[in-house]
Amino acid sequence: MDNKISVVINTYNEESSLPEILEYVKDFDEILVCDMESTDKTVEIAREKGCRVISYPKGNLTIAEPARDFAIHSATYPWVLTVDADEIIPVALKQYLYDYIKGENCADGLMIPRRNFVMNIFVKNSYPDYQLRFFKRDKATWPPYVHSKPVIDGTIEKINASQTELAMIHKSMTLHTKLAKMNTYTTNEIERRPNERVNILRIFVKCTFRFFQSYILRGGIFQGISGLVLAVNEANYKFYTLVKIWEHRNAEKKS
Repeated sequence: MDNKISVVINTYNEESSLPEILEYVKDFDEILVCDMESTDKTVEIAREKGCRVISYPKGNLTIAEPARDFAIHSATYPWVLTVDADEIIPVALKQYLYDYIKGENCADGLMIPRRNFVMNIFVKNSYPDYQLRFFKRDKATWPPYVHSKPVIDGTIEKINASQTELAMIHKSMTLHTKLAKMNTYTTNEIERRPNERVNILRIFVKCTFRFFQSYILRGGIFQGISGLVLAVNEANYKFYTLVKIWEHRNAEKKS
């Protein structure tokens, strides 16, 4: 049992993407789908594919992080691989993980590189985009705020970024979906950053640096339109986060 792996996937209305993702993880010891009260066929698809399905009440939640913590501690096996419903796990990575946990001195958590795609084009300037997604179930907790990372009570190692065949694949999403998610995520950042300083100079510097970092320092300028889109999105994410924090504080002062 110590060498078995549970794959955990959190879902909400993922009927369009879930079937493909499940094909890439079907040979793991357990596939646990934690669904947040989907209104489409997500749960039906998961059960048809032989997944174990549990539910987490969505309520007014617009983030998955509280459900992630619930899901990883509901897994059957001691090792957990968390996968988003728009991520592909290569066969080579699966074999690597099983070989890894057979080692006597393996770490409690493992950071995995991820290849991101925008408009179906691999965005090189975002690589390796390390994700802490593989860990011992009983060593991990997932903080309940947007874009948080799991906290591991123990040691963490990284897969070498040069081993690109082991990288997770983050599939493209449409700009419509990306912008809708940005609106939700930036609103959730208000609670995550209660002490963030906001003024005109900080907004200008932070947003300009985000664009410069992505487009120039990371080479987005050589990635055509996809590189430009990624750089603008990163700058916009910071802009709307800061402005929404400012708006929220003004509203609190007036109330």
